[in-house]
Amino acid sequence: MKQINVGIIGFGTVGAGTFEVLTTNRVGARVAVRKIADLDIETDRGLPEKPSVDILTTDAMDVISDPEIHVVVELIGGLEKAREFILKAMENGKHVVTANKALLAEFGREIYQVAERYGVTLAFEASVGGGIPIIGALKTGLSGNRIQTCMGILNGTSNYILTRMARENLSFESAVEEAVDLGFAEDPPTLDVDGTDAAHKLAIMISIAFGSAIDFDQVFREGIVAITPDDIRFAREFVWRADRDVVSLLRS
Repeated sequence: MKQINVGIIGFGTVGAGTFEVLTTNRVGARVAVRKIADLDIETDRGLPEKPSVDILTTDAMDVISDPEIHVVVELIGGLEKAREFILKAMENGKHVVTANKALLAEFGREIYQVAERYGVTLAFEASVGGGIPIIGALKTGLSGNRIQTCMGILNGTSNYILTRMARENLSFESAVEEAVDLGFAEDPPTLDVDGTDAAHKLAIMISIAFGSAIDFDQVFREGIVAITPDDIRFAREFVWRADRDVVSLLRS
C-alpha cells in the first residue's frame, strides 16, 4: 500500500489536533506526517505523541518544496499568506486540504482554477459544517438535484447567543459574555456576530450548489449585534398571530 506523505502548515490548536488524528487514527491508507511548519516550534502542544524534532520547521517553503510530500494541509488562517502558500503548493503538484473559509469565500475562484490547471485536489470539507458534513453532500450525494435555495444555521456562536437570549431573556451582551466564558465564542466574537463567518460559509456553499464562484462582496450580511430581548418577544408574538390566523383560516 502506498504511503501518503502529509505536510502541515500551521501548528496551533487545529494543527496539533490534525497531527494527533493522523498519527493515532491510522485507518485505510498509510499516512505519514513528514513535515510541520510553524513560527513557534518550541511550545509544548500537550500531545500524547509528540512530533520528532527533525520534522519541525519555521519555514513553510520547507513543506511546499519537499518532493516527497503529496498533501499540504493549510491551517494558518488569514488571507494573503495562506493564499500564497496554497497556490505555491498547487504549482508544486501538491494536493491541498484547508479549513480556511474566509480564503475560499474571497479567493475561491482563483484557487479552484489553479487546482484544475495543475490537476490537483482541493479538499475543504471542514470549512463549512464539517461535523454535518455538507460539502461532500453537495458535491456528490446531491449533485443530481436542481438546488434552488440554501438555508441553514451556519454559525454556532450566533445560534447559541440567540438561543440563550430567547430562552433566558438575556441581553445580547450577557449572552455573549456567557458564550465567551464557556469557550463557545472568541473574545471578541466579531466575525461571528456581525455575519461575516456565516457569509463566508454561504459563499462556499453557493459556489458548489450552483456551480459558479461568486464575489464575496455580493453576499448581503447583517449581524445580530442590534438584536434585543424585545425583538425576540415581538418575533414570538408575530409567529403566534400568524399561527392563529392559519388555524382560523383552516377552520373556516
